Amino acid sequence: MGARQRRVAAAAVAVTAAMLAPAATAAAHVKVSGTDTTPGGFGVLTFRVPTESATASTTGMVVTLPADHPIISVTAQDKPGWIVTVTHKTLTTPQKDDDGNEVTDYIATVEWKVAPGNHGIAPNLFDTFSIAAGPLPKAPSIALPTAQTYSDGTVVNWNETTTAGGPAPEHPVPVLTLTATGSDASHPAATAPPAGSATPSWLPITALVAALVAVLLGVANLAVTRRKN
Repeated sequence: MGARQRRVAAAAVAVTAAMLAPAATAAAHVKVSGTDTTPGGFGVLTFRVPTESATASTTGMVVTLPADHPIISVTAQDKPGWIVTVTHKTLTTPQKDDDGNEVTDYIATVEWKVAPGNHGIAPNLFDTFSIAAGPLPKAPSIALPTAQTYSDGTVVNWNETTTAGGPAPEHPVPVLTLTATGSDASHPAATAPPAGSATPSWLPITALVAALVAVLLGVANLAVTRRKN
């Protein structure tokens, strides 16, 4: 392969790497999705927690629920190998539950920590943690700051908000979009694909890799053709 072909191939690799890097980084963020999560309703919130560290495992996570829109009923998922703790705080103004009973506190945080003998979520792996919660705020969306703890003591706070016109934050807060129809929701909101046609999250990355291979093969074929001529 001549110098020109090598430069073209190197440029193709650089461009594809630049395209892949943001996609891989975004895919690694802690995110939240919902099932039947309607404003004022009851639904299931599921947090996807990937381990970004190359050497440490995820050993704990704490989800902070909104104080300005308190949620008075939360049932946390019981996961084998994890200890779950729910923290209550006193409401400024008591509320009524569905049965008309007065409620004086709300769920402030939900925490999962590895149990003895569990090594947590290893590097390059992820796990999901869910809560059934309600009544949810009567709002378009809710921010759910999450603190992720690693086995080496590092704590990553997913609590940064996006500024209009500004760069994407390094640790964006998980945001759940509440839907009027009760369909699944996540942030950013997207129309759910028809049944049987869900697109895997790795498909765009695979397509980019395939495009890179095609470019490199084309460059190689061009070099062979020129040598023959």
